[in-house]
Amino acid sequence: MDFHPTEEQAAAVGLAARIFRDLATHERLAAAGTDCDAELWKALTAAGLIAAVEEVGLLGLVLLLEEQGRTTAQVPYAATCAYGVLPVARHGSPEQRARLLPALGTGEAVATGAFPGRGRITAAPDGRLTGTASAVPWLRDATHVLVPDADGSLWFVATDAPGVAISAVETTAPWAAGALTLTDAGGERLGGPRAHDEVLSAARTAFAGLQAGVCAGSLARAVEYTSTREQFGRPLSTNQGVMLRAADAYMDTEAIRVTAYEAAWRLDTGLPAREHALTAAWWASEAGKRVVHAGQHLHGGMGADLDHPVHRHFLWGRQLDAYLGCGSELLAELGALVSDPVTAGAATPEGDDA
Repeated sequence: MDFHPTEEQAAAVGLAARIFRDLATHERLAAAGTDCDAELWKALTAAGLIAAVEEVGLLGLVLLLEEQGRTTAQVPYAATCAYGVLPVARHGSPEQRARLLPALGTGEAVATGAFPGRGRITAAPDGRLTGTASAVPWLRDATHVLVPDADGSLWFVATDAPGVAISAVETTAPWAAGALTLTDAGGERLGGPRAHDEVLSAARTAFAGLQAGVCAGSLARAVEYTSTREQFGRPLSTNQGVMLRAADAYMDTEAIRVTAYEAAWRLDTGLPAREHALTAAWWASEAGKRVVHAGQHLHGGMGADLDHPVHRHFLWGRQLDAYLGCGSELLAELGALVSDPVTAGAATPEGDDA
């Protein structure tokens, strides 16, 4: 396996890092609240960083989402790419790719996904969808939502279509989430019977990459704070307890990163990766919450300030901890998969199976 970024991936990551650093400032994030930062979104689309995901692949997306996570930039980048660009590019028909990808790449269309489905939405023989999804990230800003039905089929649904109702909900992270209700709503089928598992694995991997960035940003803030804050005439960072806590957080962050890289690389190269995506998601859940708690704890009393920048990392980290399955759920799913080699070997993550 080779985790070294290609020239195209490295260029995209460098550009993304600069845009996020310049525009995702604490002041702008505080002003955005739960809404998308329209100026930042426009900058990302103008730089071609959404359309580029089709070329740089899932590993490139993981690298890009690390940069978003470092700043907790308030845009639906992960959702649009994981539930829009990549599924359409990999599983859409030629007509769907020609129609949907340009709008997604320019930011005119914003996608999200009603994952995990857990059988709450059913499809009638004519393709009409009925059911609910309780908390869909970025749904209030989305033009399309990728919906899995109870049989594991995927449907791309326009949020302004008849039979689609959206109501605002609050989640731990300020992701403009909404509750989705479908009542005989129309949708277009995306991919074949194997598309669901690939999309879910890719989404788990992508959001694990986002968690790696959130943790890296939290740790960077803690290192800066403890290196400049003094007690008893010396920096907090010179205390052994502080150093050990930061070291543990660093190792946890690296574990999230490397497992996300491996899962993404395998998905990009067409190798079975369902177990690896579950492993990355488990580390993102279990280690992620440890890191953001440590980042807040190492700030001492400042970490209890809801307006402090590190608190955003805490909120994002806890949201990502439970999104797409918490640690115990992921471990149970992984255990079932490992114990059944037939099911494990059946996962074919790559290719157009429409």
